[in-house]
Amino acid sequence: MDFMPYLLGSVMFFNIVLGVSIVFLERKDASSAWAWLMVLLFIPVAGFFLYLIFGRRLSNQRIFSWDTKSRLGVQKAVQTQLKEMETNQFPFKNEELKNYQSLYYLHLKNDDAILTQDNRVKIFTDGHEKFDRLIKDMETATDHIHLLYYILRNDELGQRIAHVLRKKAREGIEVRVLYDDMGSRRIGRKYLKRLRESGVQVESFFPPKIPNINFKINYRNHRKLAIIDGKIGYIGGFNIGDEYLGKSSRFGYWRDTHLRIVGSAVQQMQTRFILDWNQASRNDILYDERYYEAEPSGDVGIQIVSSGPDSDWEQIKNGYIKMILSAKKYVYIQTPYLIPDESLRDALRIAALSGVHVKIMIPNKPDHPFVYWATLSYVGDLLNAGAEVFIYQNGFLHSKTLIVDGKIASVGTANIDVRSFRLNFEVNAFLYDQALAERLVEAFKDDIQHSTQVTLKLYQKRSIGIRIKESISRLLSPIL
Repeated sequence: MDFMPYLLGSVMFFNIVLGVSIVFLERKDASSAWAWLMVLLFIPVAGFFLYLIFGRRLSNQRIFSWDTKSRLGVQKAVQTQLKEMETNQFPFKNEELKNYQSLYYLHLKNDDAILTQDNRVKIFTDGHEKFDRLIKDMETATDHIHLLYYILRNDELGQRIAHVLRKKAREGIEVRVLYDDMGSRRIGRKYLKRLRESGVQVESFFPPKIPNINFKINYRNHRKLAIIDGKIGYIGGFNIGDEYLGKSSRFGYWRDTHLRIVGSAVQQMQTRFILDWNQASRNDILYDERYYEAEPSGDVGIQIVSSGPDSDWEQIKNGYIKMILSAKKYVYIQTPYLIPDESLRDALRIAALSGVHVKIMIPNKPDHPFVYWATLSYVGDLLNAGAEVFIYQNGFLHSKTLIVDGKIASVGTANIDVRSFRLNFEVNAFLYDQALAERLVEAFKDDIQHSTQVTLKLYQKRSIGIRIKESISRLLSPIL
């Protein structure tokens, strides 16, 4: 008896049921729903399995947990700040910061992002400088080192980092390393074994429960955090690998942005690491004062904001939109991927149409072809609204930076794309300091010297082949 017609009929039936569930039950946004319906329609068998792996939601699942003392402590601090802001009694160190109180409130109310105003920040735009300083800080650690990176490679830089970690672990320092299982899939067992044999605690985020079959492959921990002794924190775009030092023949010089923070904001970075670690490890980190010994060190205001598919709110994207709509003079953006959803696209267009100078910088080299073509497809929309677009030519631009009016800024791990806003676990530092924002502006202007501007006239001269690639990639952009 031939079972193939029954098998194909069953698959088609499940495709129809799945399509209905996407539209009516999961309540995905319209663009994402249409994209998945196209996949199911045009590749009915493979599309069914692709959806099982890449299309499942996590927003109803509780992924992160912490001990009662930590949770209550954060909740108390959040409620105190909320009450002070609602009654206009919050003690702003800088009077100009009051203009952005609604932005603070947004992050505080929806992400428990406590505002700290006693931080000192150093900006890194070069990988050599960033990792030289990070290694120096790790070598002076006296209590603990916590690292979380999306990509950890077993190459020259990875070995340098591992050497310091093994050395400090043998000295009795607590060393924990958390990496993303997909991003660091080529790390190798030998590398991890040597770390563990030296006393380093190592865990991976969302590893497959069945070898080579990972039903959470689409949800990755894209965060990059380093915390030393609870006093020094690093956050930004650099991963651990030789390409981030400009040693890749494919990408050339690697232009990124990373921050070294000293001050109370490190406590929020520590909490983020502990939450992620406790999700991945059976050996939970419980509250201990020595993890939170950050001391006042400056006057920079910072909120550490997280987002991920476990949340109903796209916190970082909402912060971007709020910043853009608050702009009076200009908005500067650097991002390797430019795939804004309708809400963010509207915010950028409204700002540009209102006379705000919107300048966006993207790389000239694709590391993901479909994402790159989708990026180019959105350039035309923004050019038509009056935005200026620059293509960085001095290597690969990986910086995730947004600056408004030289007064506030955001630096972190979130790209301007649907994946960062809805699928990846991300973390950004929202910065409230004019001097710091102006330094980021200067870095942006320096990069313009190594960029070419895309004019509307030039954009309209694209070949038919490029336009076809852009159109296909744009249709798929909600699920890229």
